[in-house]
Amino acid sequence: MKTSRVQVFSDINITPLTDIFLVLLIIMMVVAPMLNYSGIKLAVPTVGQEKSITEQPKTITLTVNESGEYALDGKSVDPLMLSMQLRKLKQEKPDGVMIEAHPQSTHDALTRAMDAAQLAGITKVSVSLAQSH
Repeated sequence: MKTSRVQVFSDINITPLTDIFLVLLIIMMVVAPMLNYSGIKLAVPTVGQEKSITEQPKTITLTVNESGEYALDGKSVDPLMLSMQLRKLKQEKPDGVMIEAHPQSTHDALTRAMDAAQLAGITKVSVSLAQSH
């Protein structure tokens, strides 16, 4: 009697794996242009840009103290009314807002100040570390 030996196929079939990767690649290529990345627009000054010294910028000064309280141009303001107050001051001072944060203030307070400026329609926002005395 003759016994037939069955040859064992021990190679890995990578065709299904390749098919999956190609489908994922096509999906990413189709979806990537549809993604909308909107973030903070930053304007970085270049060397040689000079403003006239006599021209004073008309910016709103928003101060965030160490306990998370806000002050607009030196006057204390309620956090719930911050966006509305910024919208009012935007008419008088169209050059944007300067947020001066105390070194011990929380990240949350600074983020809320930036969100209030965005809600007020202010597009030019500067952030600086307030000088602690």
